[in-house]
Amino acid sequence: PSNQGITMNKLKSLAAGITLSLSTISGVAYAEELIPVTVSTTWYAQAEHGGFYAAKAMGLYEEQGLDVTIKMGGPQVNNVQLLMGGKMDFIMGYSLQSFNAVKEDIPLVTVAAFFQKDPQTLVVHKGAGNDSLEDLKGKSMRVPTAGRVAYWPWLKTEYGYTDEQLQAYDYSFAPFIRDEQAIQQGYVTNDGFFLEQAGVEGKSLLLANYGWKAYAATLDTTREMIEENPEVVQKMVTATALGWKAYFENPEPANALIKADNPEMQDELLAYTYAKMQEENMLLSDAAEGGRYGMMTVERWQTFFDDMIAAETLPEDLEWEKAFDPSFIETVYAD
Repeated sequence: PSNQGITMNKLKSLAAGITLSLSTISGVAYAEELIPVTVSTTWYAQAEHGGFYAAKAMGLYEEQGLDVTIKMGGPQVNNVQLLMGGKMDFIMGYSLQSFNAVKEDIPLVTVAAFFQKDPQTLVVHKGAGNDSLEDLKGKSMRVPTAGRVAYWPWLKTEYGYTDEQLQAYDYSFAPFIRDEQAIQQGYVTNDGFFLEQAGVEGKSLLLANYGWKAYAATLDTTREMIEENPEVVQKMVTATALGWKAYFENPEPANALIKADNPEMQDELLAYTYAKMQEENMLLSDAAEGGRYGMMTVERWQTFFDDMIAAETLPEDLEWEKAFDPSFIETVYAD
């Protein structure tokens, strides 16, 4: 990643300049003490969460006055419910979830967006004639429920796909390996790793490279937290941005914590994902160029909202600007 933009000294200077008020959070926690904060990730601990684990492992949260506990997500974890129920102070999310929260009158707000590119892919076999999204029109593919309500309507609008193409998805590469014409959802950060293990040559069609504008690996909190404890939100945003920079400088401290939380995580997969995130420029493209980890813009949010209107995923009268607040991440990079 570029060494421009965000720097250790700059963020540490910013950290020193942010002071806590004497307000309390979750009991008695004063300015001179570490404030307990909880954050839930989107899945079991992995390299895609590296910035959070780096900030924890390298003491960057503590430098901000925060005692952060990272909780793993998973298939049975509903992060939005945990956030709204007060079990979490922050969660990882994605921009369509934030829009849907507004639609459902849930006071969830995105305050940073670390993945400029959503890692969602459609995986195809090399040499099968399926070299672009345009080539997949009319062909059967395996897409899970989450994909059918997220990017599938967009694919129908932009590329002429139809629901007749959809097949059941069982979270396994086994059917893909058996059928050279198979197409299924994947994630660019691990597709190649698992296919290589299976001895199959595949190709990942990254939806973000075809116009899918969703932010991923967002940092979300509640409107109440923003209104009552904005200094804590700023500290969390600042330290996590610094954590992502630190992760790409030295992933080992974070990886040790990742493996402690998720003992099944393989060193080889951590290394593959670490390299792929950089190869695809997942964190430092678009408004994040030059080392501005987590940056997001109103224009990008509006473009994605307009796409979701066209796909009939969201209503035109949605108060879409309630879904995010860019002021905290903008403060990190203010001159």
